[in-house]
Amino acid sequence: MPSFDVVTPQRSYRAIVERGVLKETGSHIPASAGKIFIVTTQDVWQFHCHHLAAALAGRSHEILIFPGGEEHKRLSTVESLAEQMVQRGGDRSSLVIAFGGGVVNDVAGFLAAVFMRGVPVLQIPTTLLAQVDAAIGGKTGVDLACGKNLVGAFHQPIAVLIDPEVLSTLPEREYRAGLFEVIKCGIIRSPELFALLAERRADVLARKPDVVERLIAECVRIKAEVVSADERESGIRVILNLGHTAGHALEAETGYSRFLHGEAIAFGMRVAAHLAQRTGNLSDEDAAQILNVLDLYGPVPPLAGVTAEALATRALIDKKTLKGQVRWVLPVRIGDVKVVPGIDDAVVRSAIQEALNELSTCAGD
Repeated sequence: MPSFDVVTPQRSYRAIVERGVLKETGSHIPASAGKIFIVTTQDVWQFHCHHLAAALAGRSHEILIFPGGEEHKRLSTVESLAEQMVQRGGDRSSLVIAFGGGVVNDVAGFLAAVFMRGVPVLQIPTTLLAQVDAAIGGKTGVDLACGKNLVGAFHQPIAVLIDPEVLSTLPEREYRAGLFEVIKCGIIRSPELFALLAERRADVLARKPDVVERLIAECVRIKAEVVSADERESGIRVILNLGHTAGHALEAETGYSRFLHGEAIAFGMRVAAHLAQRTGNLSDEDAAQILNVLDLYGPVPPLAGVTAEALATRALIDKKTLKGQVRWVLPVRIGDVKVVPGIDDAVVRSAIQEALNELSTCAGD
């Protein structure tokens, strides 16, 4: 049972990667916890409720269903869920279980952070993207119309339970979207993980159990180490944002409805690779490897109507922008990245345009 410690000033906890751990949820809930609120979506509850309900037998709990999707990751959703918690007897002894994909993890985590000024949250991610990224590290929040994750809080969970078995019900597009976050981890900190993705595409896409578990465990190890070193993104944690600046801009520009988060990050990593080349930070050989692996796990939805100018403008209001300078996370080699602020606007637009052109060409083939 791979288990990784996340040690932060706010709280220390474990991220456990184990098939069947969902059935052991009850053992990870403190005896002192009051009413339990499971925040989830209809599809996740339909597929996996029997395991979680059985694990909570004898514990008072309520099910809070909300529509999934990035378009529902808004303050109004948090307010609605909080009202339901009050109506169903929630108080300061309550505990929230975030049971779903990345949107559920972000929304339920933020709900727990602000309800009664903070109650515990247990993260149980059910998508690959959430298992390797969103559920770990305590970043919670919602989107504004103008940008992604601009309202939120750091609220570390009491534990993260990662059951690879639940991925068997994950739609193919959702699974591939999660793989782009795995690619990100390989680029920033694990040449071995990157090589696995490059060399064993068939096994990865077939969801071969031993391969999937290796992918998840390596990503969780990396995330746990980085978060433990920098809980609030004042230093090294910013490297986890590779691809996020342009990716978040793409999501906002398209109204959070056309792209899954992982797909947008795939586009953002393509931009980062071109930007790193243009600024002399990345060799042509490594850039080609990154672009090739991104292509192996595509495609992404069409980018019709999206312009480089619009995305460059959106990037300026990314939450990582400080004093008017966008801090770009750029690869310098496979397994290493660095933060480069203040890149010339024309260079940024050129890199974005090249990524748009490449994907438009692919769509037309």
